[in-house]
Amino acid sequence: MSDRTTIAADPHWLPHALDLAGGRMQFVRIGRDVLTSPGFLADIKPEEAEESAWLTLDEVRAMQPETGALHFIFHTAFCRSTLLVRALNIEGVSVGMAEPGILAQLGGAGEAAKNLIKPVCDLLSRPWGDGEAVFVKPTNHANMLIPALLAARPDATAVLMTNPLGSFLRSVDKRALMGRRWGRQLYLEMMGYAGMDLGMDGREQFSMTDLQAAGLAWFLSQRLFAMLLSGSDSERLRVLDGDRFDLNRADAVEAVLELAGLSFDPRAVETVVDGPIFRRHAKIGGDFGGDEAVFAPAFEQECEQVQQWLEMIAQQARIEIPARHTLF
Repeated sequence: MSDRTTIAADPHWLPHALDLAGGRMQFVRIGRDVLTSPGFLADIKPEEAEESAWLTLDEVRAMQPETGALHFIFHTAFCRSTLLVRALNIEGVSVGMAEPGILAQLGGAGEAAKNLIKPVCDLLSRPWGDGEAVFVKPTNHANMLIPALLAARPDATAVLMTNPLGSFLRSVDKRALMGRRWGRQLYLEMMGYAGMDLGMDGREQFSMTDLQAAGLAWFLSQRLFAMLLSGSDSERLRVLDGDRFDLNRADAVEAVLELAGLSFDPRAVETVVDGPIFRRHAKIGGDFGGDEAVFAPAFEQECEQVQQWLEMIAQQARIEIPARHTLF
């Protein structure tokens, strides 16, 4: 069993799971290769990690780790954010973490875990190599934490990553029943912490199609981003269009590093962009063959109708959708 001092001193020990009822937090120790492996850090099974350990929450709050630079990739889902954070694993410059599970759990715990946000951010920021910064991409289900995460680390920059509605809805549809269920669940979640009066009663909301509900979830995410961009943290925020990232990969990675104030060799970025990370699926592994799905005319028609509907809502709300690309 590793003690608090050992865990605090080693960035390979990641805060992983929260047990509020038991007053403790779980840590798992991983190798650097896990950061570029397919899947999310949240999916690591403790028994498959190099080591795991539980510490009391008092021990976590008392830790004084050697912190480093920490930056964030926030996103609206299905916009290549996982691919971006994988590409930010550049030896001697930075490491990228895809969806540490602890952040989703902090978001779900609400006020009860508020005093753990800064300690967790400090633990995640520990440099993996001399002078290396850390980029963390939380799950979009933790977006309610964005203001708190930015407040905990006033030195952090953040990329707000999104994509056009059509790209988002096609990703939802490709996942069939589970994708459409996910879209409805995301709508309910967004209404819980970033909702607005849409002028619909319960019966009208229930009557929405799956794509309408998913589209509204996407819209509410855009509205959240718009509020962030008009707030006091706007100077350290930039918007990245995921489709544009796919077309200008090296430019996007370099712009993220420049926003964070990091020095880098463009050749190192080219090596990553031309390497295996961009040739395999960031979430499930295997060869990445691109988007070859064929969508039925009925889907395309509904997608267009949802787009028109949301544009009317956005006009009334006086926000631009999607959020305008500003990173480069």
